[in-house]
Amino acid sequence: EEQARQLSFFVFRDSCTIKMGRRPARCYRYQKNKPYIKSRYCRGVPDAKIRIFDLGNKEASVDQFPQCVHLVSDELEQISSEALEAARICCNKYLSTNIGKDTFHLRVRAHPYHVLRINKMLSCAGADRLQTGMRGAYGKPNGLCARVRIGQVLISVRAKEAHVPHLIEALRRAKYKFPGRQKIIVSKKWGFTNYYRDEYARLRAEGAIVPDGSHVKVVKNILHL
Repeated sequence: EEQARQLSFFVFRDSCTIKMGRRPARCYRYQKNKPYIKSRYCRGVPDAKIRIFDLGNKEASVDQFPQCVHLVSDELEQISSEALEAARICCNKYLSTNIGKDTFHLRVRAHPYHVLRINKMLSCAGADRLQTGMRGAYGKPNGLCARVRIGQVLISVRAKEAHVPHLIEALRRAKYKFPGRQKIIVSKKWGFTNYYRDEYARLRAEGAIVPDGSHVKVVKNILHL
């Protein structure tokens, strides 16, 4: 009889573990704790929702897209991988529709590594007999987010000069997928490189730098003995 009673208790407990909806991202917006990443101690971490970080014409030479626009965070906060994926889809869809999928190169520059935890509670009749409240409240991995600081670039897009208004509009739409405040900045530098436009043109003419994908390599003057 005791064994049957224990069996019925476990069946009742299993029936109570109902799959709940995702907890709102406002619960994880602020950076309150130290970075908590996936490791051999923290196992069973779910994959990030965002898997693709480069979109559009990724193979385009550095000379092809001179203009660059950035979406910059204006807050110290955490951005979930779901929000990054939503912004990526929104931006890509607008640009592909309006200027074509081969006329831009979009890069998501925030990466979600911080593990979010949840202390799951049972929510059914009689659950108060089973759960322990705040005893042993250290939660299980629930998702991933990116920890961003003020002035950190979230998304960068490079394209030709004529498409800048479309790049700004695409990033404006992507802002609505993120919490907090962001700024859209039109870069004075050439594409994704670290060189200002006039400086880039001069160095290219001198042969001091050579294209290397979406960036450039510095040509070193090695003296042979």
